[in-house]
Amino acid sequence: MRRVEVVDAVGLALGHDITEIKAATEPGGKKIKRVAFKRGHVIAESDIARLLDLGKSAIFVVEEGDTEMHEDDAALKVSPLAAGLNVEFDKEPREGKINFRAAVDGVFRVDADRLYRINRLAIPTLPTLPNNFPVKAGQQVAGFRIIPLTCDPAIIDQVVAELPSPLLSVEPYVIKTAAVIVTGSEVFEGRIKDGFLPRLQKTLEPFGVAVTHNTILPDDREQITAEVRLAIGKCDLVFVTGGTSVDPDDVTVMAVQDAGVHCEVRGMPVQPGNNFTVGYAGQVPVCAVPAATLFHRATALDILLPRLLARVPITAEDIYRMGCGGLAQSTSDKNFPDCTFGMG
Repeated sequence: MRRVEVVDAVGLALGHDITEIKAATEPGGKKIKRVAFKRGHVIAESDIARLLDLGKSAIFVVEEGDTEMHEDDAALKVSPLAAGLNVEFDKEPREGKINFRAAVDGVFRVDADRLYRINRLAIPTLPTLPNNFPVKAGQQVAGFRIIPLTCDPAIIDQVVAELPSPLLSVEPYVIKTAAVIVTGSEVFEGRIKDGFLPRLQKTLEPFGVAVTHNTILPDDREQITAEVRLAIGKCDLVFVTGGTSVDPDDVTVMAVQDAGVHCEVRGMPVQPGNNFTVGYAGQVPVCAVPAATLFHRATALDILLPRLLARVPITAEDIYRMGCGGLAQSTSDKNFPDCTFGMG
């Protein structure tokens, strides 16, 4: 691109967008950030004063035979390759950037290894939300642009080489029914009031999931096993509460396994929620829910629930990696999911 003094630029076409930024003029007013002149705009005599006001004493124009790739063209080339299932993107760049948004409510997914390799090229930048983050339809999940106005096309070819399949996707929530099996002889005998059912109903309601099967059982391994088998046949997701710690009479996890549920790992490196256990009976997730769920808004349950509802598999490796970011801060209950908890 060729640099031209603004006073000599009348009749020439801009090679890039020019941004206007204005601070708020009154307390509580809004700042302004917008495109003042778009790429391709032909400079008129009347534009010179405004360009100077914007701090542009010179502009850049594309020279004939220039082989560099413009930021807009780079974004247009990459965006349709990066966007996958349920991810929408701007059809036209704005200031060289294209944003990506969720098309549905669900769980945002990104291949972190490929994302790292793209950003490691330094010229292209693709910041995203964390992998497995719950999102709403219309929410921005990523944005792509190159740092300079232009770059060597070979750089973008390297980005394209990382995109034989889409990088970004949103897995929609598909589970609609849940069972809640409350265990504990003290609850079964009416000595204390159950708090698990209202807590889980409140947690599931925003996702459109209804509790369609609920019962209270004593700490009896055989009874719990039989009820878990029944619930697996009736609901998309099963929660079994209480009796998940290490006391001799805590039989919940063993009863769940007796019911044919495969649990790769017992518990997880997450606090609160160390004793939350995830298993599967075929396609049906079965979760042992610890007492910490009654006392905290943000626990292992809340980190993993969106993935469970979207049927995103949760493996032993996933669980082990949760240790990084698995410690909730004192403010997590108030700010979850927009906090560090579960975002390692």
